[in-house]
Amino acid sequence: MLTGSVIIFYLLAALTLACGLLSVTTRHIFRAAIYLLFSLIGIAGIYFWLQYEFIAAVQIVVYAGGIAVLIIFSIFLTQQAGDKLAAQTNQRKIFALLAVFCGFALTMLQVYQHEFYLSAFPTGSVSIHAIGEQMLNVDQSGYALPFEVISMLLLAAMIGCIVIALRIKNQTEENPPAIGNSES
Repeated sequence: MLTGSVIIFYLLAALTLACGLLSVTTRHIFRAAIYLLFSLIGIAGIYFWLQYEFIAAVQIVVYAGGIAVLIIFSIFLTQQAGDKLAAQTNQRKIFALLAVFCGFALTMLQVYQHEFYLSAFPTGSVSIHAIGEQMLNVDQSGYALPFEVISMLLLAAMIGCIVIALRIKNQTEENPPAIGNSES
């Protein structure tokens, strides 16, 4: 029986899957980034539907608000917003379909191999303070080091994008494309 909650889940799942599929199949790089943004928003919607508000907020802030915007800015910095990606060869399409099939087969293998059961641990709401303590704890049980490593990686990627964009811009200014005949 289809209830309103189930219909909302199917709509969010369809949005996520459709935008993810469009993101990897479009040849326009800017459209791919926008489709990725909507796919990430769909995942946040599923988290809200599951009543994991904190994870949904992190999904929106970090991934939709941070990573997707970083990708879009990188596209604009490299001046390739309107460019089309090269058409894929049939060999690459076959390998992509093979990878999708293998990923799906491994997922199904895991689902059918394991028995899923309800947790014996009591469920309850976890405070944001407890999540922050666990994530930023400096001893071995915390995640402060991976958090800082990822932030440094993102900073290095952004600096690299700016350097590449400036280098390309300087090269085009030094050697502008020839328009018409230079002999006059």
